[in-house]
Amino acid sequence: MTILTRASRSLFKTTSPKLARGSMAFSTGMKGRVGFEELTADADAEQLQFMKEEIVQVDETDAVLGPISKKDGTQPCTIRGYVMDSIEHSWLTLPFVCLAHIHDGILHRAFSVFVFNSKNELLIQKRAAEKITFPGYWANTCCSHPLFTEAELEDGVGVKRAAIRKLEHELGIPSSTFAVDDLAYVSTVMYKAASDANWTEYEMDHILFARADVSLDNVNLNEVEQVEFVTRENLPALLEDSERKLSPWFHLIGARLLPQWWDNLDAMLAKDSADRQIHDYR
Repeated sequence: MTILTRASRSLFKTTSPKLARGSMAFSTGMKGRVGFEELTADADAEQLQFMKEEIVQVDETDAVLGPISKKDGTQPCTIRGYVMDSIEHSWLTLPFVCLAHIHDGILHRAFSVFVFNSKNELLIQKRAAEKITFPGYWANTCCSHPLFTEAELEDGVGVKRAAIRKLEHELGIPSSTFAVDDLAYVSTVMYKAASDANWTEYEMDHILFARADVSLDNVNLNEVEQVEFVTRENLPALLEDSERKLSPWFHLIGARLLPQWWDNLDAMLAKDSADRQIHDYR
């Protein structure tokens, strides 16, 4: 039995009793849904640990709604504005960070870093086969999530701190390489994309640019299979290369926004963009 405060009609298909406003119990009719244990039965153990992290649920204006995590099985989770107090259905017994990515997904904050070298070439990565979502896909330099911590929630700098942390974790780029001010905020993109029938990315993606000649001697092979530098001139060919699988967020940004940003790279890197428009590509 699942107890909801302000029950959601849109999130779950239900049997009786019908949902109504206010706290109540109801039965779910989730036939055919694959449970978390089944989804992750063959998942890489290291990658599975990251599913326990608390990430940041946001609304469509990027306002913080709360953390998404199981947290000892007692942490309430806000789902599309509705607070879930307890979970007992087997298909829902999972860390809430997974709920952010499972089936239809829940909107959460993310970042995508684009690191250029001194030749203005873009560093891209091929996601490792061990990744749970979009394994083996090519993407921009680094994409991940800020954690639900004071440091990574702070306006203007939280996502940058998260980006510096993950650049070191994924690519072995020492955290001392970049100060927070070395990363320029460019824009925010909201998108939704399914990795397969069970996993979805639904993200409020903060785009960050940086420039440095970085060492790639300590790439984490559990995260990244391959790295490559791409020139501005080769971007169209990359986007059209049928031999490569491109992550949906990278293809989206690369096709619609990156060309004009790259053409004005010095200006984009000089300071944070004052444009706070959220580009909605759902």
